[in-house]
Amino acid sequence: MTTMTSTSGDTHSVAERRLRQADQRYTPGRRAIISLLLSAGHPVSIEDIASQLPDLPRSSAYRHLTDLESAGLVRRVAAGDEFTRFELAEDLTGHHHHLVCLNCGKVTDVILPSGFEQQAARAIARLADEAGFQAHSHRLDVLGLCAACR
Repeated sequence: MTTMTSTSGDTHSVAERRLRQADQRYTPGRRAIISLLLSAGHPVSIEDIASQLPDLPRSSAYRHLTDLESAGLVRRVAAGDEFTRFELAEDLTGHHHHLVCLNCGKVTDVILPSGFEQQAARAIARLADEAGFQAHSHRLDVLGLCAACR
C-alpha cells in the first residue's frame, strides 16, 4: 500500500497545473481517472477502469492515460498478464515497489523497510557508477504468485 504524500485536492491541483503546462485540459474524464487511481491504492488495468467508470468510453480512457502519462501524472506497470496496469506517478504517491503475480497479473504496492531501501539505493548507485550510468530512480518488481494463485 502506498503512502500518499499529498491530499486528493492537492493531487487534482497538480494534475491541472501539469496538464496546463502541456497545453492540455483537465477534463472530467481525466479527473475521473485520477480520482480512481487515488482511491484504488494499487495499479489498475484498463479493464478495472472500464468497470469502475462505465460512462467513460474505453478509447477515451486510453487517450486520457496517454496524456496523463505524458504530463508525468501516471506511470505504466507491467504485470504478468496481457494487461498493463496504471498508477499515479511516485511524486504524487511516494516511493514504492510491487509484488507482481505471474499467474493472474495482480500487482500489489509495497514499501520496503527504510534500511533495506537505503542499501538498495547505495547498491544501485555503485552499479551505475561502475557502468558510467546516471541513475535517476529505481523500481523493484518482485515476481511470483499471489496468495490466491498459490
